[in-house]
Amino acid sequence: MTENSPPAADAGPPRPRRSDATRAAILTAAIARFAADGYERATIRAIARDAGIDPAMVMRYYGSKEGLFRAASEIDLRIPDFAGVRPEEAGEALVRHFLQRWEADDSPAAMLRVAAASGLDEGRQQAMLERQVGPAVGRFCPVPAEVPRRTALIASQLVGMAVLRYLLLVPTVTAMSHDEIVAWLAPTVQRYLTADGP
Repeated sequence: MTENSPPAADAGPPRPRRSDATRAAILTAAIARFAADGYERATIRAIARDAGIDPAMVMRYYGSKEGLFRAASEIDLRIPDFAGVRPEEAGEALVRHFLQRWEADDSPAAMLRVAAASGLDEGRQQAMLERQVGPAVGRFCPVPAEVPRRTALIASQLVGMAVLRYLLLVPTVTAMSHDEIVAWLAPTVQRYLTADGP
């Protein structure tokens, strides 16, 4: 740029790449279609039609219906870092966040049902919870080496509740309010988070 050249215009934030937008459209359509039709009846052609793209694009990005399903079932639990939470309140905060996120929209519950029915879950929901919950557990766990074990224990509680409340629809569980679930579940989660030992 020469001395007399005008300053470069501010380009603003970078635009999302077209491939990112396409992937997002495919996943949105896939979640809705898998939830509505189940894994077996959902087709790549129907998902592509819902997304407004050619079926070949779905295969290009995800390889197969199974690959697309695995991507669509990666639920973001949006776990906060709990930086402002006192250690003695961590169990309640985690359980309450879990319930709120699971019921914020139907996609987590829907994908849990489809995953169980498809036979493709293979413990992936448990692993997903462990991966996403692990950093929060690390913030409160008094023994860093035990974070993986404690995360697995907490995930077992959260997955168990999710299965009973959103998959099996057990009436005594679905009838419970958030406050009731928190009152029963949070003390156990709290112990897994902060107890010195069993």
